Amino acid sequence: MIDVFVELRLWRQFVAVAEELHFGRAALRLHMTQPPLTQAIASLEGLLQVRLFDRTKRSVQLTAAGASLLPQARDLLSRAQALPVHARAAAAGEIGHLRLGFVSTVGFAQLPQWVRGFREQYPQVQLELIEATGDVQLQALQRGEIDAGFMIHSPAFAPAGLQRLSVAQEPLVLALSDPHPLATEAAPPLSRVLAEPLVIFPRRIVPSLYDAIFGMYHAAGSSPQVAQEAIQMQTIVNLVSAGLGVAWVPGSVRQFQRPGVTYRSVGGTRARPVPACETSLVWPSEARNPSLGCFVKFVQAQYAAC
Repeated sequence: MIDVFVELRLWRQFVAVAEELHFGRAALRLHMTQPPLTQAIASLEGLLQVRLFDRTKRSVQLTAAGASLLPQARDLLSRAQALPVHARAAAAGEIGHLRLGFVSTVGFAQLPQWVRGFREQYPQVQLELIEATGDVQLQALQRGEIDAGFMIHSPAFAPAGLQRLSVAQEPLVLALSDPHPLATEAAPPLSRVLAEPLVIFPRRIVPSLYDAIFGMYHAAGSSPQVAQEAIQMQTIVNLVSAGLGVAWVPGSVRQFQRPGVTYRSVGGTRARPVPACETSLVWPSEARNPSLGCFVKFVQAQYAAC
């Protein structure tokens, strides 16, 4: 089989004749004279090696092949006409594919609403969500495997070398098992918490927040008794429910209602305040994905409306 390249011009002329079934009217519609149109149709039939029209002096009719080809030719012209609009929309980020990393704490609060709203506003952007800890996201950003990511960190200690948009600041709260004596107090004093076994994430996951928590203990003349490390916040809370220790978690984790776990705000002091946690959307400075710009603007608008 020989591949045949047919210019759009010939398909446009074929559709005009097929719809008018009259070379004269089709020529007027195409703003040309009849002889070149007749030659163009003959050229198309020669390229395809198929007769598309049965012609007499009084009538023009589509052959079976021509009638079968007409819907596809119309579709081809329609798609070709849409290409400039598609190209402009893609350049503006309204069409595309966006790979977004996120930590689980964002999934408890803002992220579900933002994803739904963004998909409603930009239905032609395929949004791929990838749950990952901050250290994994940083590696993925360096390798170009994700376009941006939601990460948690200690306030003012966002990952270096990246653009960022702060989307939330919240205090750390204490997760305790229900039978724990401190669970009955509305605001346990920090002095009574410091000696409790601690369930915490590894330092590599969120170094700045890990250091802030340990700094609070050291400022009080104490050293954390780490009973267990775990990566995901859900796992940390589950370990707390099993009585392995207490855990400092972002306030948004309260929405993870694990049976057997109570969350309490801890009364720090001016000299030893309980650390806060910040969530930021981060992305490389040299990012070239236009859809990322749309997402950043969308999140900015959502955060400003809160």
